[in-house]
Amino acid sequence: MSRKQQTPLLVALLLLSCAACQRRATVTQQTPPATTVTEQQSAAGGVTPAPEVKYFRGSIGSALGLQMKLIREGQKLIGTYYYQKVGQKIDLRGTIDQANNVALEEFDDKGKQTGVFKGLWTIDEAGLIGIAGNWTKPDGDKQTAFSLHQEPIEFSGPVEIAGKQIKEKNKQLQYEIDVDYPQITGSTNPAAAKFNQQAKALVNEEVRSFRAAMTDLADDEVETTTGSDLGIGYTVALANDDLISIDFGVGGYYRGAAHPNSHSRVLNFDLKSGKLLKLADLFKPESRYLQVISDYCVKDLQKQSKSKDNMLDDASIRSGASPSAKNYQSWTITKRGLGINFDSYQVGPYAAGPQFVLVPYTAIKEAIKPDGPIGAFVK
Repeated sequence: MSRKQQTPLLVALLLLSCAACQRRATVTQQTPPATTVTEQQSAAGGVTPAPEVKYFRGSIGSALGLQMKLIREGQKLIGTYYYQKVGQKIDLRGTIDQANNVALEEFDDKGKQTGVFKGLWTIDEAGLIGIAGNWTKPDGDKQTAFSLHQEPIEFSGPVEIAGKQIKEKNKQLQYEIDVDYPQITGSTNPAAAKFNQQAKALVNEEVRSFRAAMTDLADDEVETTTGSDLGIGYTVALANDDLISIDFGVGGYYRGAAHPNSHSRVLNFDLKSGKLLKLADLFKPESRYLQVISDYCVKDLQKQSKSKDNMLDDASIRSGASPSAKNYQSWTITKRGLGINFDSYQVGPYAAGPQFVLVPYTAIKEAIKPDGPIGAFVK
């Protein structure tokens, strides 16, 4: 693929990356206790920290799609990691010191050391962990930067989330497809299989629509040296035994278009009932929840606009964030509040890009159904 053909795909991925960055809180490099450690009685009568399991996604250099599982017990770290496109797990053993410096040695299936991760363990405002530093060969050669961010996954037992991929190149129609989507593994809950079906169906719907558009584009005989592309990534907003909330970022470029475009899709699923969640399922039937959410979002977006050279005009904000169901179809569940996505053009011009508002549960607690899916988050 030529440099010109690569450009739209890189721009689309950059749009998705920028949207994800909006959702992520600023990382601090303080050195408080890295996690809240639960203590348990040891056989010798002392107190030892209980092991904690953390899940991460990230990259080494330009190689995306890295997934890592780490078990922390005091200063000891063990775990595995793998690339989604390969699937082969690599063993990890290492330590974290008092200054939150991480050192992890990796080993292949024959026990041979193949690399070393050295980085800093940090915590963001949402309480999620980030690890960033450099990966090298065991002898220190071939240094490459890596970056990992924790996913808020708190399943019990052996249940995990594995990233699956759809990759496709079509030279005749001049397009590329690069899709990641989540699948729950290790669960005996029938609802997990239903979630997997829904997640796969969601991305397949986008892929089918894109392929159809590419066929139509070929029929129109649009002449251009630039190809088309579709990219889909996902972020886990919340995952536990009761709920799973996924935010999908969809970006793409149609050859001949003025610029790439992106939009969001979400999948909020009740793992107790095995059903997709609607926004109305979270609130009391008689509550004016859309008005309450809208009021908060309008004020927050107006505040954000001031820090962005007023790129979001007031009329667009009040229209795109008004208390209408169509304006609140893209939302996720987090521990701290509801995440509301506003796609490009919804509350401002294309140049302003997509916007995000986290509505804290404290702002909407009077409308939340106490025995509903998010009732446990309201204190």
